Amino acid sequence: MLTQILTAVALVLVIEGLLPCINPGAWKNAMRQLLEADNDRIRQVGLGSMIVGALLLAFVH
Repeated sequence: MLTQILTAVALVLVIEGLLPCINPGAWKNAMRQLLEADNDRIRQVGLGSMIVGALLLAFVH
């Protein structure tokens, strides 16, 4: 179980690091837009991401 959790965290870190590594300018622009976004919109995107992730996880298993 711990191995699976650490594997998942490692994959998140790899995926999160792709954009700043490949295109730092686009990453900066995305962060600027995020700072200007409404809190409700950020919540909606976060909830959508969690739902998609949960559905993908259920599909895989």
